[in-house]
Amino acid sequence: MTTINKLQQALNSAKGLQSDLKTFSMDTEDQQAKQMFNQLATNLENTVQMLQSRTDFVNSEEPQYLQQSMGMDQQKQQQQNKNKQNKLQ
Repeated sequence: MTTINKLQQALNSAKGLQSDLKTFSMDTEDQQAKQMFNQLATNLENTVQMLQSRTDFVNSEEPQYLQQSMGMDQQKQQQQNKNKQNKLQ
């Protein structure tokens, strides 16, 4: 696994955790827990921003990573299209 893949995985995990924390905040009636979840989500926003900056930097310094990443996105899109076609048949 390349550095950019690890960075993207970490970024996606951080975004997912941030989303979960916001959901926990909305789901609880306990004001202290709600405040804690909101604070954790806010703190995680800084991490998301730093990871995004680093990912952008690595992509700009190593254009082949961006091409690989775009290639994977195209492969995923093609697979999704195939899956949709199979469902329609």
